[in-house]
Amino acid sequence: MSDREALIAHLLEHSIRTGDFTLKSGRKSTWFCDAKQTACRPDGILLVADAALEAIATLEDEAGPITAIGGLTAGADPVAFGIAAVAATRGRHLRSFSIRKESKGHGVEGRLAGALLPGDRVVITEDTVTRGTSPLEAAAVVRALGAEPVAVLPI
Repeated sequence: MSDREALIAHLLEHSIRTGDFTLKSGRKSTWFCDAKQTACRPDGILLVADAALEAIATLEDEAGPITAIGGLTAGADPVAFGIAAVAATRGRHLRSFSIRKESKGHGVEGRLAGALLPGDRVVITEDTVTRGTSPLEAAAVVRALGAEPVAVLPI
């Protein structure tokens, strides 16, 4: 079984749910992908990281180096942090970060948590996308912080 087939099988086994769901968009669906069920399992995040790092390498061939990965907190956190950690074990250094839903008024203030730097070229990640509002919001914050969103990479 290829890595891609293994990731699909993992998602089908652990992340795809059937039933009656109301999506973030308000639409109804008979199925839902809770990709955190894959991203938060050790075997799952390894499969996600393999696919993501392959996609990032292809993107870099076309668009130049990527230096950071992250997105809006909760959805992006296990994905971005897992990919960055696996990448580091392979000699590939990606800084990771999270964008808070609202600014923090104490400690390190603002919406950024993590190692995003001005000038970074960023892959915005997310566990599951329905309308795309979370990655678009994260991209806007990344731009406001002086970094450049290059791609959105959901599971």
